Amino acid sequence: MGLMGLLADAALAAGGEVIGIIPSRLRDAELAHPGLSELVVVATMHERKRLMAEKADAFAILPGGIGTLDEMFEILSWKQLDLHDKPILLVDIGGYWAPLSALLDHAAALGFIRSGWQNLVQVVPTIEGLMAALAMERASARGLPPEAL
Repeated sequence: MGLMGLLADAALAAGGEVIGIIPSRLRDAELAHPGLSELVVVATMHERKRLMAEKADAFAILPGGIGTLDEMFEILSWKQLDLHDKPILLVDIGGYWAPLSALLDHAAALGFIRSGWQNLVQVVPTIEGLMAALAMERASARGLPPEAL
């Protein structure tokens, strides 16, 4: 449904593989995408987030609602706690994430969160910027210099 459905359709149309992870309650409400490469049905949202985090190589976070914010904060918190070291990329289309960045800066200035939270995430302005950043991450993970791209 929505943006996630459009992304899945585009990836599938381009020959990509799309793995969906959905709680049975949402699948039973017929919210599962019917054409995915693989659909993993889990019992709870907590299990869904855990499995998504395990399967992910990186986290590209597009503008979204409460569920997106929930997943973004959880994965950001896990990185701060050194539970993973995977790239987190906020795709700041139209300045969507700017108010959140300002809030986090404010919380850091007041001492509620660690300063330097920006080191946990990379902000990219566009999908093209996201793709370039992911390519750089892949090259770095393989020990290749950026000019090898």
